[in-house]
Amino acid sequence: MPEANLTRELGTALSIDYVEQFGKRINSLFELLGLHRVLPVPAGTVIKTYTSSVTLDETEIEPGEIIPLSEVKVEEGPTYEIAWDKKRKAVPAEDIQKYGFERAILRTDEKLLNSIQKGIRDGLLENLATGTGTQEGENFKQLLAKNTAAVKVAFEEDDPEVISFVNTFDAYDYLGDADITTQTLFGMTYIENFMDNKVVFLSGDVPAGTIYSTAVDNLVIYYVDVAGGEISKAFDFVTQEDGLIGVTHDINKQRLTAETITLYGLVWLAERLDGVIVGEIVEEEEEVGGDNGDNGDNGDNGDNGDNGDNGDNGDNGDNGDNGGEEEEEVDGA
Repeated sequence: MPEANLTRELGTALSIDYVEQFGKRINSLFELLGLHRVLPVPAGTVIKTYTSSVTLDETEIEPGEIIPLSEVKVEEGPTYEIAWDKKRKAVPAEDIQKYGFERAILRTDEKLLNSIQKGIRDGLLENLATGTGTQEGENFKQLLAKNTAAVKVAFEEDDPEVISFVNTFDAYDYLGDADITTQTLFGMTYIENFMDNKVVFLSGDVPAGTIYSTAVDNLVIYYVDVAGGEISKAFDFVTQEDGLIGVTHDINKQRLTAETITLYGLVWLAERLDGVIVGEIVEEEEEVGGDNGDNGDNGDNGDNGDNGDNGDNGDNGDNGDNGGEEEEEVDGA
């Protein structure tokens, strides 16, 4: 009997540790970005993204005349359903014997936690890739500057703070040996206060030559509260106060495995797609001159080419009528 109680207590402690780790990571992300739009919603809620445009009527209105309408267009973008995301992993008795109960669980819990946060990141990047704002630049620095300016224009009434996501190799190619401080959070390397961006995230999941930029306040996190509702009555999930994720540990005696089960429903996305700028690095093509131009400086057959092989009056022409012999006479004089 004491052994059973010990297992249950340790399982609860591991669940608390898991939840606290996840909460610490994601809350640190909220603090870094200053995210305030973290909204609980019921499971099954469909979230709509959109683009918008405003066309003001500039007609001069005479006293007493009807004021004409200005046009405001709102078009729907992709939709996202907030569904439960359930994960389960098991550690066999052999690993528990080899590494010890607590260590075996912690090693695999860490990998599961990393997988969950990567799924959240991937969902955001997929959403950003659907942005309708576009920019082009000849290099990394120019493109990031253009993207930043485009976001400020798109949200100019809101005094926006800009956030960008760039390819890791593109960023380091540009930075080179520069003395730049980088940090890591939620599985991403980031730079604060860089080129008028609040935060620039570096990720290998961003395509090379591409930069995603938007305003911080355009990002929203929708989640299902695991701590509330009927779910919490039916299952013994350990959660934080905000209920972002629920975790429980259990023993499966039939399979002799120790299991970790997680439950969450969370989507991180940009609400206004016209406020997401997708920039592409487009290198300028070099112009190539024609080989047979009539008056080209180096044209092989040009009639008046300076170096033409058969030019009648070419300075260095092999068959020129007034070629190098005259030069020799002048030198001799």
